[in-house]
Amino acid sequence: MYLKNRRLILFAFAIIFILNSLYNFASAQQKAMPFAEELKAFHVKDSLNAPPKDGYVFIGSSSVRKWSDFETRFPNPKLIRRGIGGSTLAQFVDYYLPYVVFPYRPAKVFVYVGENDIAAGATAGKLMENYKKLTAMIKAKLPRTQIYFLSVKYSPSRAKFSAVVRQTNILLKAFTKTQKNLHYINIADCLLISDEHSDPSLFEADMLHLNSKGYDRWDKVLRPYFMAN
Repeated sequence: MYLKNRRLILFAFAIIFILNSLYNFASAQQKAMPFAEELKAFHVKDSLNAPPKDGYVFIGSSSVRKWSDFETRFPNPKLIRRGIGGSTLAQFVDYYLPYVVFPYRPAKVFVYVGENDIAAGATAGKLMENYKKLTAMIKAKLPRTQIYFLSVKYSPSRAKFSAVVRQTNILLKAFTKTQKNLHYINIADCLLISDEHSDPSLFEADMLHLNSKGYDRWDKVLRPYFMAN
């Protein structure tokens, strides 16, 4: 009887240890994932209001997240905006696609990300590696989905990176011509007042994020894509 009870106690401790280890592993993963709270918020939003099938997902960094009147400007029920402030292209490749693209099985994915990678020191070549990885990941899961890459804008506060932005956009545009279902949308030129210099009046005080007038410019370029049936 004593041995039986002892075995049960040891078994119980083993189960507790395993469960505790799994919990710690999950917690560590969650802590390691940048902006996990924003992903949770998307999940809650989806649970309250199921996203449409064959929708148009718009993913990206703070330029997507901070477009506060987006849904008012584009009252298309197919649109699903999933911006993660401060995010990088590398993070979308490493973490985010299973949360902000794959579950929706969208007909179209619009991508604006890469500006923060450049500010962190990424070269145009490194960005292209990740654009290609992102494309391959989406095509593997969603082979019929149309992918639209938006060009990187020239932010006044990051003028020293203009050469990398220019080279990235050249390479990205060329890449979209190499495969089916890939598209390039130039949303940088509509902000310019001269070569590689955006109009400061279109930006917030930080000279990084667009203000309402800046989004007006993007609106004109993107409206035919976002409002299409």
